[in-house]
Amino acid sequence: IMLVDQHPGRSAILEQALSDAGHQVVARIEPGRHLAREVRDGQPDIIIIDMDSPGRDTLEQMREINRDQPTPIILFSNKRDGDYIRQAVQAGVSAYVVDGLSRERIMPIVEVAMARFREFEALRQELQDTKSQLADRKVIDKAKGVLMQRKGLSEEAAYQLLRKAAMDRNLRVAEVARTLLALEGL
Repeated sequence: IMLVDQHPGRSAILEQALSDAGHQVVARIEPGRHLAREVRDGQPDIIIIDMDSPGRDTLEQMREINRDQPTPIILFSNKRDGDYIRQAVQAGVSAYVVDGLSRERIMPIVEVAMARFREFEALRQELQDTKSQLADRKVIDKAKGVLMQRKGLSEEAAYQLLRKAAMDRNLRVAEVARTLLALEGL
């Protein structure tokens, strides 16, 4: 766990609570340092940020982390601005907690944030897989069209030809289709 806290005494208490629960704090840093770089170097499983009033720079750094190395982020803040909370969630915050942090609340919050992050990552992966499958389907359909036109094949026969070529070369059908389309472009 990486702790980002502007109050060293408060972060020491938090670190002790996390250690008592069996977690290892890999870094304890103060705001103002380049958070994305610290995350890249420390490779934490979760980031806990405790700031009275986080600003736009903090949001931007959280966006960068979410984009480059997705990691669950818990943000404790006194900032109750609904627009800021929305922006924080869009930037990748898994849990936004207002009104400070207490020892008793920290572990349930960490567990919920981790579960929410895993769920979101599963959805993100599913979306990426679906986009990839759709792109593959489009390429295969174009390649079938080329085969149907050039060789006078039916759609099923064109697909079977692509499939056989893929099996013979130990490739995916979409890879054979891309190769065919690249050659057709020449």
